[in-house]
Amino acid sequence: MRYLLPFLIIIPACEIGILLFSGKTIGIIPTILLIIATGIAGAWLAKKQGMEAIRKVQREISFGNIPGNAIIDGLCVLVGGLLLLTPGFITDLTGFVLLIPATRKFVKPLLQKWISRIIDQNRFTIIR
Repeated sequence: MRYLLPFLIIIPACEIGILLFSGKTIGIIPTILLIIATGIAGAWLAKKQGMEAIRKVQREISFGNIPGNAIIDGLCVLVGGLLLLTPGFITDLTGFVLLIPATRKFVKPLLQKWISRIIDQNRFTIIR
């Protein structure tokens, strides 16, 4: 919770500042169109990557493997898609990083390490 509160205050404040700067620099209409365009592109990319993640999970399960890597891909796609639907340039940039496979490969090891640390500290329960 202590990490969530600064994100709920700092990120929206930065987003508003960047949107105001963008509106002043390139104009209000281009800024609004850019926000709408990133939302549409993000929704399309999230759908495409989400379907690919589902196929990967199904393929791993059909071979009898645990789909850990595919599930992390799906988690990145879900969070990235949600961030792209949120108006703002910081969230859009973060969302695209999580959605594009070439950039996602840099985030996945950090996410895997974070999940492993949570499991090792017994702060995460796996129910069978």
